[in-house]
Amino acid sequence: MKAKMRTDSPSPAKPLRGKKTWREKLHDAKGLPKVGPVCRNMAGVKIGETMVIPAPIEVDALMRRVPRGKLTTIDALRTSLATKHRASVACPITTGIFAWIAAHAADEASAAGETEITPYWRTLKTKGEINPKYPGGLPALTARLEAEGHVIFQKGKRMYVRDFERVLTRFAPAKASRMSPARRKKSSRDAD
Repeated sequence: MKAKMRTDSPSPAKPLRGKKTWREKLHDAKGLPKVGPVCRNMAGVKIGETMVIPAPIEVDALMRRVPRGKLTTIDALRTSLATKHRASVACPITTGIFAWIAAHAADEASAAGETEITPYWRTLKTKGEINPKYPGGLPALTARLEAEGHVIFQKGKRMYVRDFERVLTRFAPAKASRMSPARRKKSSRDAD
């Protein structure tokens, strides 16, 4: 005797085992952004400088502003975020991770049928390198960039966009964060 499967129950909204979707990760700010003093030298950031750890959605919002035919880099995103939050620098590690999350969230949205997604393929690593960890890997990213008129070249195992500097998006100075110096100081204490 075959058991009948119940077909009227709704499908789960989240993946099994409680894992968050990429889009949920993108919108999970975890108390970010935070601005505070750097306590040790790291990744070119010196003690005493102020560093912002941005919210994932802030990184995504900047990536969305890059029009067809133009490009940006993680360093350009960091500069814009630091200016917005009146910090010396933006965290290089979290900015890169949040760009990666934004890329996967866009891919997830595309798979769900959405057409207005973050153009993550337009965000490059330092020196114009294509990020192989973005959805689709190098073949898909190369195809997207070439379709927008960019010339791709290989150097060793890495892929780059030729003359990427000529087509970099210039982000208008962002409005500075309204976080007061006292609140900024409290925010950095909360991070400890």
